[in-house]
Amino acid sequence: MAEESFFDRFLLSMRATCKYYTGYPKDLGPSRVIHFTSERDFVQLLHEGYPVVVAFTIKGNLTRHLDKVLEEAAAEFYPHVKFMRVECPKYPGFCIARQKTEYPFIELFHSPELAANQGKVADPNITKYSVKVLPFNYDQSAYGFREYFKRQGIGSPPPKQ
Repeated sequence: MAEESFFDRFLLSMRATCKYYTGYPKDLGPSRVIHFTSERDFVQLLHEGYPVVVAFTIKGNLTRHLDKVLEEAAAEFYPHVKFMRVECPKYPGFCIARQKTEYPFIELFHSPELAANQGKVADPNITKYSVKVLPFNYDQSAYGFREYFKRQGIGSPPPKQ
């Protein structure tokens, strides 16, 4: 077997040690992006208390890029932030309720809190939550999500060492 050249050793070293090298796909492990199945599951996810980033998408080339970005960001911010993808042609009612006409778009559902029960409660089994919905208008990348979370004051994961 021939000995590796200096260039080959250099590239192997760079891939193994460089934190920001993006020339090759990263091993992100299992997917952390949750696929939307029903509004009930979405509400249960909100009840867990974590911020939820929801990507409203349709099929297309831009969506393929967005899927990769969501996978990378979900792996980086797991379990502090949950990421969900909604395919709008499959669930038009949920997407139309957002009143947007351009796809894909991303929104952040943040800080579910138990609403103060004021006055008479019609049904004791009903729990009210307030959810703050923020549009995502930053760069669609893991870096963009990181900066957006800083700006919104959302807890980010501790730095990796």
